[in-house]
Amino acid sequence: MPQQESFYARLGREMRITFVLALPIVVGQLSSMAMSIIDTVLAGHYHPSTLAAVAVGGAAWSVVILICIGVLMAVSPSVAQLNGAQRRDKIGALFRQAIWLALLLGTLLFFIVRAIPFFFTTMQITPEVIPEARSFINAISWGAPALALYFCFRNVSEGIAWTKPTLIFGLLGLVLLAPLGYVLMYVVDLGAAGLGIAVATTLWLQSIGFFIYMKKEPHYADLGLFDRLDAPQWTPIAELLRIGLPMGFAIFMEGGLFVATAMLVGQLGVVPLAANQTALLIASLTFMVPLGVAMATTVRVGHAVGAQDYLGIRRAANAGYAIALISQTLSAGVLIFAGSWLAGLVTGDAAVISLAASLMMYAAVFQYPDGIQAMSNGALRGLKDTQWPMIITVTAYWAVGMPLGYYLGIVKGAGAPGLWLGLIFGLLVAAILLTWRFWRLSHQYQGIPVHNQ
Repeated sequence: MPQQESFYARLGREMRITFVLALPIVVGQLSSMAMSIIDTVLAGHYHPSTLAAVAVGGAAWSVVILICIGVLMAVSPSVAQLNGAQRRDKIGALFRQAIWLALLLGTLLFFIVRAIPFFFTTMQITPEVIPEARSFINAISWGAPALALYFCFRNVSEGIAWTKPTLIFGLLGLVLLAPLGYVLMYVVDLGAAGLGIAVATTLWLQSIGFFIYMKKEPHYADLGLFDRLDAPQWTPIAELLRIGLPMGFAIFMEGGLFVATAMLVGQLGVVPLAANQTALLIASLTFMVPLGVAMATTVRVGHAVGAQDYLGIRRAANAGYAIALISQTLSAGVLIFAGSWLAGLVTGDAAVISLAASLMMYAAVFQYPDGIQAMSNGALRGLKDTQWPMIITVTAYWAVGMPLGYYLGIVKGAGAPGLWLGLIFGLLVAAILLTWRFWRLSHQYQGIPVHNQ
């Protein structure tokens, strides 16, 4: 009789599987962030007004990215559950409907982005910035359909636990954008519009490259992804929207919390604003690790659900939580002990560095609730549970985090640290409620067969 595997041995094995699955996703996410940094650096060396224009346009474009990520996240757990149930022959039909959804979403977002400049005056954007910001947005908007298709392709691939292309095409975008943006912005002298064209072109090249890869790569051969061209079918598209729209809204509201915090910090002066942006940039980079692990956990949980493996659901979640706790401990240590040095890489202003380093102490504290809430959200996505997580997220951030931060930071005069305390408590409430939701919901799978592979 074979010796039963211990809890810790099984946990270690699950952690290795999740880590291997998550690593390319993490690198891909970091590559996406690096593309935004490239935009900022290129614009900052061109002209101050161009940097401001790209900042305004980039904020509008970030809305597109958040919506695309959230809505099309529905594809990954749907594919993972089919994959786990050994129904890979059904993935092709789902994929073709997901393409229709991506095209519809990308086209809709194209028009939404191009309408944003009409509100610049109402938003009290500085008049000299408006022309370049409009040019940037009009140019980058052409990339919206490509962005939606890219996330569609990527989520299908991740759903079958093949994350290598996320790494490949994430790095490809990074390699393409820097020289293309430089040529169009500086050599052709198109300014902000040139940078927008470069981003849109890069997105189309990424999307086309991913499409060709999926047609040629043997990992997709048995899925029948391109066997035929199906007409749009409302039932599977509606099901994807039922799962994806709450995720899109939740991610948008989470991003909005940090944007709103930055706007409130902006009332406190130039130094607090610069310090807040510096600390937030570095904290966002560290968040890519638990986010990647959460995406991998979505796939692992979805696969276990499809395989009707109750213990597999719990084991996948345990592995994700363990990796997140380890990564967040390392991130917290870096923020505490290297905060000043990291801030110095971004700015040379001593006052900004000092305040940014102190804010990173707060960021070190929220590494834990932020990592746990990301992980719980990922596990819940694997169960296709998205509506209650949306309610929990919005409530925690906007009914707890933002009011508390405003009270401490603005009303009581604690400044940026007070606002960041609000972020900590909002993330803590989200982490507790989302984790409770997952463990409660996963109990519903206790009665189904267990497969000990």
